[in-house]
Amino acid sequence: MQDKQKVTLYIPPELHRQLKIRSAVDTQSMSDITERALTFYLQHAEIVAEVEASPCGHSHQVHTCPACSTSVVLKPEGLVPLAPGPTVLASDSLTLSSCQLDPVLSVNS
Repeated sequence: MQDKQKVTLYIPPELHRQLKIRSAVDTQSMSDITERALTFYLQHAEIVAEVEASPCGHSHQVHTCPACSTSVVLKPEGLVPLAPGPTVLASDSLTLSSCQLDPVLSVNS
């Protein structure tokens, strides 16, 4: 048996439902998915905090996971998968003047 510690976490029912669905779709245990998510957060907490504090990109921020088959957008109703293929943003009022862009980070798992 692997050297792991059993813990109890209290999460909202909707998050638990999403975790169960992801587990079934990816054929991975909920424990493995949770471990990967926690490991990523703990290794990159400062990046997560910067993204959460940033006033830019929240309404159209695309999240890509190398292990996932699709990109997702975080909306109030939860993670929404994006359709494959190119996407066009139909807004002429977007400006970058108030946002400072960071270079793309390379993350090795």
